Amino acid sequence: MRAVLLVVAACAHSNAPAPAVPSAHNTDFDFEMGTWHTHLKRLVHPLTGSTTWVEMDGTSIIRTVWGGRANLVELEVTGANGQKTDGLSLRLYDPTTKTWSLNYANAAMGTMTAPAIGTFNGGRGEFYDHEIYDGRTVYVRGVFSDITRNSYRFEQAFSTDEGKTWELNWVAVDTRIPD
Repeated sequence: MRAVLLVVAACAHSNAPAPAVPSAHNTDFDFEMGTWHTHLKRLVHPLTGSTTWVEMDGTSIIRTVWGGRANLVELEVTGANGQKTDGLSLRLYDPTTKTWSLNYANAAMGTMTAPAIGTFNGGRGEFYDHEIYDGRTVYVRGVFSDITRNSYRFEQAFSTDEGKTWELNWVAVDTRIPD
C-alpha cells in the first residue's frame, strides 16, 4: 500500500496520470445479495453409512460488507421436529490470489471453521478445506451451482480419501424473497 501511495504522490507533482489501483471488489457473489428462502437437507450422521436426512426451512440474508471486499451471510433454518441451525458465514476476497475464503460459524459452537478457499468459474463456485469432523480430518468441498437471478444451490460433501470419493451431507436450495 505504501508503494501505491508513493506512486500516486509522485504523479500528483507531475502531469502524468495516476496509475489505476485495482479494485478489491469482486462480483462473484453479487448474484446472492438479498433475502432468500432456504430449503436445507442435512445428512444426520455423515461418514457412518447413514442415509437419514433432516429437512429444514428458513431464511438466508446476504449483504456486502467492507466496501465489497467481503460479504456476510446469516442463516436461520428450522426443521419439523424443532431441529435448528443458525449459521454465519464471512466470505473474504483476496485480490492478490483472486480467491475467496469462506469462513463459517454455527451458533451452537460459536467459533469459525477452517476457511474454505476457492473461486468461481463458468457459473460454478468450488471451495475446499480440511476440517476435523468427529475426531478425524476430512476434506471438505462446497459447491455453488444452478445460479440464476432468483435461485441457486449449495452443496457440501466430505471425503476421507483426499477427494477420490465424496459423501454429500448438506444441500441447500435458495429462492429469492422479493424486497
